[in-house]
Amino acid sequence: MKVIGLIGGMSWESTAEYYRLINEAVRERLGGLHSAPCLLYSVDFEDVALLQRQGQWAAAAALLTGVAQKLEGAGAGLVLICTNTMHKVADAVQAGIRVPLVHIVDATAASIRRAGIGRVGLLGTRFTMEEEFYRGRLAGAFGVDVVIPDPADRETVHRVIFDELCVGVTRPESKAALAGIMSRLVERGAQGIVLGCTELDLLVGPGDCPVPLFDTTREHALAAVDEALR
Repeated sequence: MKVIGLIGGMSWESTAEYYRLINEAVRERLGGLHSAPCLLYSVDFEDVALLQRQGQWAAAAALLTGVAQKLEGAGAGLVLICTNTMHKVADAVQAGIRVPLVHIVDATAASIRRAGIGRVGLLGTRFTMEEEFYRGRLAGAFGVDVVIPDPADRETVHRVIFDELCVGVTRPESKAALAGIMSRLVERGAQGIVLGCTELDLLVGPGDCPVPLFDTTREHALAAVDEALR
């Protein structure tokens, strides 16, 4: 089995979920006392979030590329960026290493296509919902049409992620607000909802939405196990 290199800490709340999901999947597939050989580099999220807010994406790419190179040098046979938003710089990170970078959009799109769904609603940070790097990859590479919330709802989702979920806070009123946002996306034709932030599954689940949910944290973790066992 290849060693899985995890670039985590963005936030550590969801990175902990990656570790659990990866190890549960390895145990399920291999049985016995098997677990996943992993290397984790957990960054200081405040540093990354500041670069995001300032639009310093080249600096963010350099930071994560340096981390990926450390993981590769320590023996990782594949690398994951354990967050959706920072896949904005995924191509730059992949260019800086020789081992595969397992892309979160590709993993999620594969699950969407298996479900036979062609139009999804997307929840995530403002960067993920509004910029082309995420929606464009879903549409251009996989033919999945993407609907995003209206501006007020986008602000709500972004606020809940950064002000609550990333600091370990879950509130019933925020859960209800996200359920309403997902319902409005369904009314606009979404056949499924992509939880395009690795913290969102800490708050909402299948029972909160009338259509299938695609949990990017889970899809990414399982894709990593596929690659590690390939």
